[in-house]
Amino acid sequence: MWTKPYGKTGVDVSVIGFGGMRFAHPADLDASAAVVRYAHARGINYFDTAPFYCEDKSEEIMGHAFRALPRSSFYVSTKCGSADGGELRASLEKSLRRLQVDYIDFFHIWCLLRPDQLEERIRKGAIGAAQKAREEGLIKHLVVSSHLGGEDNATVLDSGLFEGITIGYNALNFPFRAKTLDAAARHNVGVVTMNPLGGGLIPRNAARLAFLKGPQDRDVVQAAIRFNVSQPAITAALVGFSSEHEVDEAVAAVEHFAPYPAEHIEQVKANIGAGFEGFCTGCGYCLPCPAEVQIPKMMDAFNAKILDGSDGAITDRLKWHWGLAPDAAAACIDCGACETVCTQHLPIRDRLKAIAALVGS
Repeated sequence: MWTKPYGKTGVDVSVIGFGGMRFAHPADLDASAAVVRYAHARGINYFDTAPFYCEDKSEEIMGHAFRALPRSSFYVSTKCGSADGGELRASLEKSLRRLQVDYIDFFHIWCLLRPDQLEERIRKGAIGAAQKAREEGLIKHLVVSSHLGGEDNATVLDSGLFEGITIGYNALNFPFRAKTLDAAARHNVGVVTMNPLGGGLIPRNAARLAFLKGPQDRDVVQAAIRFNVSQPAITAALVGFSSEHEVDEAVAAVEHFAPYPAEHIEQVKANIGAGFEGFCTGCGYCLPCPAEVQIPKMMDAFNAKILDGSDGAITDRLKWHWGLAPDAAAACIDCGACETVCTQHLPIRDRLKAIAALVGS
C-alpha cells in the first residue's frame, strides 16, 4: 500500500483511509469488524470513525476489530463536536473505552460549519481540554474536521492549533477548497479528504464524468480516488467500506499506480468548468451575503441537481453533506449582490428560490 507522510507528525499513513460510516450491518459487530481487519490486511492503516456513526456503533466495531491487531500497526481517528471542555473530555474517554485503545492517534475538533465556531471551541474550553489530553498522552495529534470554504480553512490552519485537517474534497467541488490545500502545504499539515466520490454523485453520473478518466483508469470511481491522492497536499482519501469487495476496489485504485502529473489534474479541473453549463465552481466571490445565506453550499447542492436531474438530489446534498435544510435559502432578500460579482453569471436568486420551495418535499 502506498503511504504518505501526515504533515510533519512523523507518521506515514495509507493513501486510502477506512471511513467508518458505511457499515452494512452495524449491529453485527463480528461481520463489520471482519471488514476492518480485512482492510488492515490489505495495507490500510488509517481508520476514521466518530461517535454516532452507523447508529452509534462505529467506534464499537472498530474496537472489536482492533483487539486482534498490533497497536503499532494502525492509526485511529475519532472526533468530538462539543465546544464545552468537560463534554469533550467525557466524549474522549468514552471513545477510548469503545475503541479499546489507550490513546487516539488523530483526535478531531469536529465539524466546523461556521467561521466563528473555532473561537467558540477555544472560549468554551474544547481546545484547551484536547490540548491537556494530548499532554497526558491520550491524544497523539490534535486535528480538525471542517466544512468551511478554502479561505476560512486557511484561517483555521493559520491559527497553528492543528497538525492536520479533514475536509470534503473531490473532482466536483475542488475550487471550494483549493485555498485549504494551499494553506496545508504552507504549514506542512496533513490533509485527509472525505467524500472523494462526491457523496455518490460521481459513480451515479459515470457517463457524464467519463472525462475524469486517464489512460490508466478503469472507471470514474478509480479516477476520482486517484484525482485526490495524486495531489501532493493531500495525504489520504477516506472511503466508506461496507464489504471486502469494496476494499479490494479501492486498494486496486492505488496499487501499481503512478500519481497523475500536474497537467492531468489541471485538465480535469478545466473540463469540469467547461463541461457543465451553469455548474457552480464554488469560488466564493458571492460572499459575504448580507442575509448570511451560505450561497456556495446552496449552489453546490444545485450542482447535484444538474448532475442527477432530481430535486431530491438537492435536499440530500444539503442534509447529508452540508447539514442544512432547504429553508435556509429562504433568507435571501433578493438584493442581487451575489449575481453582480458571480464570475459565471449564474441565476443565483432563482436557484435559491427553487431550493427554498423544496421545504417539506
